[in-house]
Amino acid sequence: MTTTPCWRRFQDTLCHCPDLGLWLDISRMNFPDDFFSSQEPAVRRALAAMARLESGIIANPDENRMVGHYWLRAPELAPSPALTTEIKETVQRILAFTAEIHSGKRTAPGGRPFRKLLVIGIGGSALGPQFVADALGGPHDLLTPYFLDNTDPDGMDRVFGQMGDLADCLAIVISKSGSTKETRNGMLEARAAWQRAGLDFSRQAVAITGTGSELDTLAIAEGWLERFPMWDWVGGRTSVTSAVGLLPAALQGIDISALLAGARTADQATRESDIRRNPAALMALMWLQGSSGCGKRDLVMLPYKDRLLLFSRYLQQLIMESIGKDRDLDGNQVAQGLTVYGNKGSTDQHAYVQQLRDGVHNFFVTFIEVLQDRSGASLEVEPGVTSGDYLFGFLYGTRQALAEKGRESMTLTVERIDPATIGALIALFERTVGLYASLVNINAYHQPGVEAGKKAAGAVIELQKKVRAHLADHPGSSDPTAVAAALGVPEQTELVFAILRRLAVRG
Repeated sequence: MTTTPCWRRFQDTLCHCPDLGLWLDISRMNFPDDFFSSQEPAVRRALAAMARLESGIIANPDENRMVGHYWLRAPELAPSPALTTEIKETVQRILAFTAEIHSGKRTAPGGRPFRKLLVIGIGGSALGPQFVADALGGPHDLLTPYFLDNTDPDGMDRVFGQMGDLADCLAIVISKSGSTKETRNGMLEARAAWQRAGLDFSRQAVAITGTGSELDTLAIAEGWLERFPMWDWVGGRTSVTSAVGLLPAALQGIDISALLAGARTADQATRESDIRRNPAALMALMWLQGSSGCGKRDLVMLPYKDRLLLFSRYLQQLIMESIGKDRDLDGNQVAQGLTVYGNKGSTDQHAYVQQLRDGVHNFFVTFIEVLQDRSGASLEVEPGVTSGDYLFGFLYGTRQALAEKGRESMTLTVERIDPATIGALIALFERTVGLYASLVNINAYHQPGVEAGKKAAGAVIELQKKVRAHLADHPGSSDPTAVAAALGVPEQTELVFAILRRLAVRG
């Protein structure tokens, strides 16, 4: 019997993790035959660095912090008994609080059961919970989730309009420091909405924050329903298996114990020392191959499942905030990065696949296949063919069409979408990010660029205050050059113009 080269390569490189119900096919990536042997020393160093991370070393030197999101699903790995106990107790408190909400033991004022959930956060405090809510939610949700994840007034108005009556809504405010402006603004807007409805926000509010933070102090002073911890050793982009993601998910009705179990199993699989049996190590190596280790090509995520629509948005922050760094661990300027974008299949057949196949070759693809179409039987849209069969056909057809033009891809296959699988996918990509960062010699766990952006935004707000004060003292003054000169900031004339224009439109 003749065996084709493609089939042999597929068999030789396929990684199957039966405990996860997961397969990783890297056969369509163009790595050379000696790739694994040549990279093995680097992968060994990356795995050793990951082991040190899990042991509790200071991994974020900018803030003198450990990085311990892996302990969230394996508390026994935490570097102290006190941390182990705190992690376990937090999960139990989440489950107990959720049970009281679902049973009606805890209600909104007037004894009304909670039926809605408003999550107020930004970045990792919103992207992770949103992804989980969309992937695992449905018509049987015990609380219907809504999100304020930006400081856009019109966007907040839309959310409040969709929610309608606030009397049966539980609000969760998520901010580690309590001073994040977008989250603070969302909380203030929510409080105002509650007041307009004649309701007391504090009697329907929960805080997830750092001990002693501004938000923690406020929640104590106002007597909020509950407070849950947000530890300094958990970064926002890796916080979805902490209270940040677990509390909203549990309130929605999602089995968070299964989600944590899936993440734990994936963590165990991705500690595997045999590179070919470790899906995170393999995927990190494929990122190295696909991007030439310097972000030369983009990572396109194509999940062929509606429930994974938000996965690429979630991964944008997880990957790009972790990998996008100016300097490496030795202080050399490297301008590292890995651009991530994506949508869902087969929508992309009618969107950007045309460019992927025939246009600029600046990407590699990760397809995600889900074997289970739906929970029940599927309608045959043609004799012997279902809608899900077409989805399968579009995935493998697109994969083949790209391969014919030399476009690289890998395919991640899971059996179904359930809490355990979502937990496993989260853990798999978290580990891949950490290993890839070690391979390219950068720190995945700090984000100086984000802090720089926050400081710059604060400076803009301060200048706007000065412009408004100047206009109050000099009515009719509208020339940006004159205003900038009067304020002693002629180099900021363009920004003064933008402020004046915005104020004029606002009246």
